[in-house]
Amino acid sequence: MAEHPGVPTPHRPADTGGQTHTLGLLYPPADRNRVYTTMQLAFIGGVAEAAASYGYDLLLSPADTDDDPSFRRLVGEGRWPDGPWRTGGEGREEAERPCAGVPRVDGVIVMEVRREDNRVGHLAEAGFPFVAIGRNLRADAAGWVDLDFAGLASACVQHLADLGHRRIAFVNRSERLFYSGYGFARLGDEGYTEAMTKLGLTPRAYLCDDDIVSGQEVVERILRDDPATTSLVTQNEAALEGLYRGLTRHGRSVPRDFSVVGVAASPWAEQVSPPLTAADIPAKEMSRVAVDLLVERLRSPGSDPRRVLMKPLIALRASTGRCRPVPGSEPEPEFPDFDLDF
Repeated sequence: MAEHPGVPTPHRPADTGGQTHTLGLLYPPADRNRVYTTMQLAFIGGVAEAAASYGYDLLLSPADTDDDPSFRRLVGEGRWPDGPWRTGGEGREEAERPCAGVPRVDGVIVMEVRREDNRVGHLAEAGFPFVAIGRNLRADAAGWVDLDFAGLASACVQHLADLGHRRIAFVNRSERLFYSGYGFARLGDEGYTEAMTKLGLTPRAYLCDDDIVSGQEVVERILRDDPATTSLVTQNEAALEGLYRGLTRHGRSVPRDFSVVGVAASPWAEQVSPPLTAADIPAKEMSRVAVDLLVERLRSPGSDPRRVLMKPLIALRASTGRCRPVPGSEPEPEFPDFDLDF
């Protein structure tokens, strides 16, 4: 395990006074069919393992907003349980009103953070101990651990540009995630667009659902919009196999005719053929740091929240190569006109 200065030693429960010896994890599903991705499961498993090393149990809550009943129960808030009306003392009837309860957890870790996330705002205003995996517009209100998605997307563009690629597409996550404001989807897009603009290149970004079929379909759109595209950057690992299949269907061999680079967990990057050149997402390490930061907050409530921004190096594998322009895509060479008199 990596050492983090000032972080409590595992295997000794924090003295929080909360008495639950339980941490909460908010993990709203991102998939439109409410199917958890391998990456989500990796984070959930990593948090559970790290919490256990401190002697904590883990309570999961699939709460997407702060008015979700699961969220309210987790932090000890709620409504009277027997309907919109209940009988008060001496036969009086009272309208439904909030009731204070006992929190079910000592602290909360928030996953899948949106740029504007009312769960984060609610916890901050209530003074409830929490940290986030990801950042949002209230990043100063809490401790967090995150990847530098903007910086990584920019580095991927630069890697392709160094290989001579000029037509570089970007495959992001789903429309639902992007327009609901998920931080990693927005930051990745910003980093890609800024890098392309600085290089004087035309950015072309695409949203893509988290499945193989969607990966194939987005390749169709990319090559229909610009058949001369020679490379792409992706942070949608769930669609990665579909991207490869779509390129094969169009006669593009990776990396001979087309280069692919991305931000992905190493199991995904290493299972495709050829293995993906990528900035590997350290899900287990990020989960460990999130738990470390939360336990630190529980043991030292008055301390300033800490933030950890990770930027892993791009692991060079076998999916990128020198640019080979698509035949017919390059402009015809211009020759000077000679005025010859025979």
